[in-house]
Amino acid sequence: MRWGGDVSLRHWLDKPERPVEEFECLHIFSQIVDIVNIAHSQGIVVNNVRPSCFYMSSFNHVSFIESASGSDSGSDSLEDGLNDNQGLELRDSCSPLLLAISQQQKSAGGIAEDNEEDNDRNVGEGERKQPPFPMKEVLLMETGWYTSPEEAAGSTSSIASDIYRLGVLLFELFCPVSSREEKSRTMSSLRHRVLPPQLLLRWPKAASYCLWLLHPEPSSRPSVSDVLQSEFLVEPKDKLEEREAAIQLRERIEEQDLLLEFLLLIQQREQEAADKLQDTVSLLCSDIEEVMKHQSVQGNNGSTAAEKGKEDLMSSELLLMNPSQTDDCLGLGSRKRCRPGCQTQNAEEFDDNMEDGQNSSIMPSQAQGSLLFKNSRLMKNFKKLEAAYLLTRCRPVATVRPLGRSVSRHSPVSSDGRGSVVASERSSISGLQPRAQHVVARQTGWISPFLEGLCKYLSLSKLKVKADVKQGDLLNSSNLVCSLSFDRDGEFFAAAGVNKKIKVFECDAIINKNRDIQYPVVEMASRSKLSSICWNSYIKSQIASSNFEGVVQVWDASRGQVVTEMREHEKRVWSIDFSSVDPTLLASGSDDGSVKLWSINQGVSIGTIKTKANVCCVQFPLDSSRSLAFGSADHRVYYYDLRNSRVPLCTLVGHSKTVSYVKFVDSTTIVSASTDNTLKLWDLSACASRVIDAPLHSFTGHMNVKNFVGLSVADGYIATGSETNEVVIYHKAFPMPALSYKFNTTDPVSGHEMDDTSQFISSVCWRGQSSTLVAANSTGNIKILEMV
Repeated sequence: MRWGGDVSLRHWLDKPERPVEEFECLHIFSQIVDIVNIAHSQGIVVNNVRPSCFYMSSFNHVSFIESASGSDSGSDSLEDGLNDNQGLELRDSCSPLLLAISQQQKSAGGIAEDNEEDNDRNVGEGERKQPPFPMKEVLLMETGWYTSPEEAAGSTSSIASDIYRLGVLLFELFCPVSSREEKSRTMSSLRHRVLPPQLLLRWPKAASYCLWLLHPEPSSRPSVSDVLQSEFLVEPKDKLEEREAAIQLRERIEEQDLLLEFLLLIQQREQEAADKLQDTVSLLCSDIEEVMKHQSVQGNNGSTAAEKGKEDLMSSELLLMNPSQTDDCLGLGSRKRCRPGCQTQNAEEFDDNMEDGQNSSIMPSQAQGSLLFKNSRLMKNFKKLEAAYLLTRCRPVATVRPLGRSVSRHSPVSSDGRGSVVASERSSISGLQPRAQHVVARQTGWISPFLEGLCKYLSLSKLKVKADVKQGDLLNSSNLVCSLSFDRDGEFFAAAGVNKKIKVFECDAIINKNRDIQYPVVEMASRSKLSSICWNSYIKSQIASSNFEGVVQVWDASRGQVVTEMREHEKRVWSIDFSSVDPTLLASGSDDGSVKLWSINQGVSIGTIKTKANVCCVQFPLDSSRSLAFGSADHRVYYYDLRNSRVPLCTLVGHSKTVSYVKFVDSTTIVSASTDNTLKLWDLSACASRVIDAPLHSFTGHMNVKNFVGLSVADGYIATGSETNEVVIYHKAFPMPALSYKFNTTDPVSGHEMDDTSQFISSVCWRGQSSTLVAANSTGNIKILEMV
């Protein structure tokens, strides 16, 4: 019988192989004698001085619980000799005899059954055949063991009878047995005052005391006061008190040890945080010094002494003011690139936008007038930009591209003749002396990618609609556009989807001519719904398509006819892609779990990569036809060297749902999209063990949980759709959106714009390396957008 964390004294006595400790047994026995003494001092015969009527706490504190076996007769219970007031007085005086029993008791009845179950749980598999102490039987025999000779002869119970029961209890404390048969035999011998030899040899004083308490003549037994004053209990009393004090001291020490360990753990964590913060501050101080040196080198080539002195003064003051913000200020100090569309605000207006809770009122007035505080987008995303900077700065130098290569690669001139944001930097960088340029590139390799991303992030303010493509396709109720693609010159773009048509539009004609309905220059019909299209980057009139029946087709757009048709896939083909290096090489990915490589000249597949899951997207790198990346329904991206297609060269692990798109940002960087609401940027050069499980960035801010919403990359900008019917633009350097545009729906009756939650962006495509892109949504609405 268990009471919370406590145990019945009967259960404790009959534990198999219970060790006997003299002070422990005397401690328990003396507590029971004290309880009996309280009753006898009031002239009350207890009767139930048996182990089943006491329970013991984890620290051997004994309490009285009256009759627990439920097998006693009416005359054998404590209340039979008492009136209600006497019983209440005994319970109160024996506190904590009955304290908290009702709260701790797990089962109101069936006490013997609980004991038996507990006993079964505590024995091993080999001992389960015959439990040593079936509690139900022991409780039934206990009454006979604790019946005094005079009671067995028919006399009434007396105070001397309680003394006899104390003798039996003392015997059980000092004489444990290991089996039921031995227990019955030992207790039967005890009725005849025959004690086991081991008790006489190990505990002679306890044996002698037992015989005194078990005297067959009631008058020859001691009183309870004699028991309490006997040498047997008085001599070890001091030691018992010392033992109790030692237990309490040990408890207090353990509690203090726990508190000390807790405080040390807090100290360790706070110290680690302080060390990390100190490292960050040191890193910032070092970077501030490097940026100032960079400015100094540039200033010697183009800046006036006065401007340079002014910038250095501002940098010094900001460094003293707040080192964590100066790096961004210095990065923009000589690059006043805020375009007219980027509105400035007063310092007070930033309080509502700053995510880190800083208040501009605590900043010096000179800082409030700085470029940093005048840029609203930077202040809105200050925390995220700070995290992106630290991530870029702490990345190993080997993964950061050299300064010159980064600027030249990502600074093309757009189709409208305007250079990109960082293009003007080339003149100043190229003007450096060769040695100085080498030193800057070696010491400040982190500056270029971060500064490039920061400038591009801040240089644009919104997506502007340049044209709406109103197709006027009234014969098809469903016009969902699954794929968009520009030709090699950015002159034409094609749209295809569930209406089974490929429509080719002339981009500039749509932008320059404001018409109610836009007609395609070419329209080609397919027998099945189209899932993907891709324009050949060399052959201007050649378009490849894939459909829901698993057919891959190559079209001649100038004639509007199919040139080649390939039918080797067994299920729907989700994606196709032409190689930018080899215009005759085409790749496709299908629901049949395969990627096929096609030669459009031969009209058959020239290679197959089998996978265990559906393939949702394929993509060749920009500068090679020997490699291929594809995304799968198993949440992974695979990168293969096609010269050895048995195993992937690298596997990218990190998405939690289907990978819907993969695009190469450059030759070593991939961005992947998934229906887990994220885009992830991967560095293939970091693949050392064929697996990459840590992306450079995870882009969040759009919604994508069930549909394919499109993905396109140009000049470091990443365009994707959203299930909120928005086009979202990221820059590869930062994980938060730079721009967004929402497709609004017009109510045909009222003419008012409304929000239709069922619509989503289904495809996006950049116009080459320009700032223009085409986006379509699930209703077939196509818009030409431009970043401004």
